[in-house]
Amino acid sequence: MSAGVPARTYRVAVIPGDGTGPEVIREGLKVLKAVRAVEGFAVELETFDLGGERYLRTGEVLPDGELERLRRVDAIYLGAVGHPQVKPGILERGLLLRLRFELDQYVNLRPVIRYPGVRTLIPSHGDGDVDLVVVRENSEGLYTGAGGFHRRGTPYEVAVQESINTRHGVERIVRYAFELARSPGRRRKLTLVHKTNVLTYAGDLYQRVVDELAAEYPDVTTDYVHVDAACIYFLEQPSRFDVIVTDNMFGDIITDLGAIIQGGMGIAAGANINPQGVSMFEPIGGTAPDHVGKGTINPLAAIGALQMLLRFLGEEGAAARVDAGIRFACSKMHSMRAGEMGYTTSEVGDLVVEGATA
Repeated sequence: MSAGVPARTYRVAVIPGDGTGPEVIREGLKVLKAVRAVEGFAVELETFDLGGERYLRTGEVLPDGELERLRRVDAIYLGAVGHPQVKPGILERGLLLRLRFELDQYVNLRPVIRYPGVRTLIPSHGDGDVDLVVVRENSEGLYTGAGGFHRRGTPYEVAVQESINTRHGVERIVRYAFELARSPGRRRKLTLVHKTNVLTYAGDLYQRVVDELAAEYPDVTTDYVHVDAACIYFLEQPSRFDVIVTDNMFGDIITDLGAIIQGGMGIAAGANINPQGVSMFEPIGGTAPDHVGKGTINPLAAIGALQMLLRFLGEEGAAARVDAGIRFACSKMHSMRAGEMGYTTSEVGDLVVEGATA
């Protein structure tokens, strides 16, 4: 190795995407540049032109050649994809879901943390009440696309959407959740969220797997909550949850509710993880077209996704710095809502850098 070259170098694919995606990714990369300089590692960035604009321009969603390039990086950093002129489902299935399935990103990970000083719609929640992680199965369930139409377009039309759940898929997501529950900083409690009283086949499979694996994790307590009851507890008593494991559809729904109790989409970050492969990290709030180019979008969700990316790469020191930077920024901002932050998008990024490098 040449003198002056950091011992740790990572290849990161950057997909800025559409709408405000490039704006929030720009702030995340600003923070990345600051913390890697302090922590002493290097990052080789490779930008990919994927999303709605690419599709409208070329008709391509995710060319096979681009997918193969993405297989060779260490992690993917995604802004947001979506365009009002693109029919719903094209980008979601052709890009986002294809990446999840092709790269076997079977874990959707959503930390739900209310940082001190952040105002939410639930004033009764205090600091520390909202600190949970949702582990959502990310490769099966209703999202496999199984099903079809019969007599489409007629008065007798039938639409069938099937939820596919395998023992292999359920076991690996539940095991991941158990391991997370016993990791440093967690409270060693695992809650299965499902609807076992109605979805008696898929729910039974999930419950049996949780019960069987619990014997391997005697230090982790387990319980069960129906998904509708979980929505109530998110609002009334979120402190009862530590790590939640759930299926694809239920996880999609309750994580948006989780964003609300932590301060809104502006601070909600997520990851699509293959523990042994290439994982993708992103803000979950979408493209926010009304805020494009105004400097009003909150970049903290994208910066939080960067924190998760760094932790996935094993750069715990850098991840801790980003966390400190987010907390510092939250202490200064008026609100997490776009346009009401009291700072511009770039200024929020500057605050995070200040807190991360102090």
